[in-house]
Amino acid sequence: MNQITKFYQDLDKAVRQGKKIPTMQSGQGAYLKVNGKKRLNLCSNNYLGLAGDEPLKKAAISAVKKYGVGTGSVRALSGTNILHLELEERLAKFKKAEGCIVLTGGYMANLAAIQTFIGKEDIVISDELNHASIIDAVRLSQVKNKFIYKHKDMGELEKRLQEADKLRQNSTVLIITDGVFSMDGDLAPLPEIVKLAKKYQALTMVDDAHGEGVLGHHGRGIVDHFKLEGQVDLDVGTLSKAFGVMGGFITGKKELIEYLRLKARQFLFSNGLSIPDTAALIESVKILEKSDTRVKKLWANAKYLKEKFSELGFDCGYSGTPITPVMIGDEEKAALFSSRLLELGVFATPIKFPMVAKGLARIRVMPSASHSKKDLDLGIKAFAKVGKDLGVIIQAYRY
Repeated sequence: MNQITKFYQDLDKAVRQGKKIPTMQSGQGAYLKVNGKKRLNLCSNNYLGLAGDEPLKKAAISAVKKYGVGTGSVRALSGTNILHLELEERLAKFKKAEGCIVLTGGYMANLAAIQTFIGKEDIVISDELNHASIIDAVRLSQVKNKFIYKHKDMGELEKRLQEADKLRQNSTVLIITDGVFSMDGDLAPLPEIVKLAKKYQALTMVDDAHGEGVLGHHGRGIVDHFKLEGQVDLDVGTLSKAFGVMGGFITGKKELIEYLRLKARQFLFSNGLSIPDTAALIESVKILEKSDTRVKKLWANAKYLKEKFSELGFDCGYSGTPITPVMIGDEEKAALFSSRLLELGVFATPIKFPMVAKGLARIRVMPSASHSKKDLDLGIKAFAKVGKDLGVIIQAYRY
C-alpha cells in the first residue's frame, strides 16, 4: 500500500466514524452556541472568563484604531510594536522574572525554548506525559541523547540524571516537565525536580500552559505556587487559556531571554502577535495584577464540581487543579456520553486515544470563573442522568 492510498483510507475511516470539528457560533463564555443551539460550556480552557471580557475588547478596539491590525514584519525587523514591549515588561514583572519574550503561541514558545538552547550533543530528560509540543521540540533539536522518566517518578528521574552525568562531558542537561498535566490535571513535583537539577547541575524548564492564571498568587503560575522564583531556568507560559487571548511566552534570567531574541528561529522568522491580541493581553495582565477575584471564583467552582461528582460516584482521577477528568475508560462509551450530554444542553467533549492511552478515555470537564452555581448544577444534573443511564455510576439519580 502506498502512502496516498493509506491517506485516503484513513480519511474515509474518519468520515465514516463521524469525526467532525464542532463549530462555535458565539463568543467564549459560560455558554456557547454550538451548531445553532445554546449549550453549557464545560470544555473550554477559558479558565477566568477573560476571552469575552469587555475591558479586553475595548483595549483591542482602541489599539486597532491607533496602530492598525497587523505588524507588517517579523519582530527582529520592523514588526516590534511598542505594545509588544509593554506586554513583555508587564509579564516579566507579573512573573517576578528578569526578562520575558512573547511569541505567537505556547507551542511556538516550547519550540523556541528547547530548540534554541539544546543541540545534537546535549541531553534532554523529559516526563513521559509531557505535552506534544515538547515532544516535537525535542525532535526538532535533533538531540542524540534523550531520556524519558516515568510520570512524576523522582527516583527514576535521578537515575536518568546519573546516566546523563556519565555521558555529559561539556553537554547541557535539560530537565523538561509540564507544570500541570492537561489530561489528568495533576501538578509536577517541581520542588523535587529543582532540587535534583541543582544536585546534578542540570537546567530546568517547565511548560506551565495550564498553570498560568490558575496557580499561585493572583494566578502567577506553578513557580510562584511552589515559591521557586528564580530557580527554574525557563518558565514557559500560554496566553490563550486563562489569559483569554492568544500567544505564548518565556520568562527567565535576562541573559537567557536576550539570547532567545538573538537566536530563536520562532522569534526571528515569524511575525509577532497582532496589535489587538497584544493590547488585549496587556489588559489581562492588568486585571490579574489588580485582583485575584476571578482566580478564587475558578477554584471555588472547581471544588464544588468535584465534590458533587464524587458524591455521585464518578471517578475524577487525582487532579490537583480545576481540570476535572470524568473517567469513562471505553472510547465508544466516552463518545456516546458526550453526545448524550449535548442532547441535554451540555457541551463537554470526549478525550480519547491518541490524546490519552487506550482504555483511559474520559470527559475532561473544565469549569471557569464565568460559571454560576446554577450553571454548574445544570451540568451536574446532566452528568448524573447520563452516568446512570450508561452505567458509569450506579447510585440513584438525585438531581
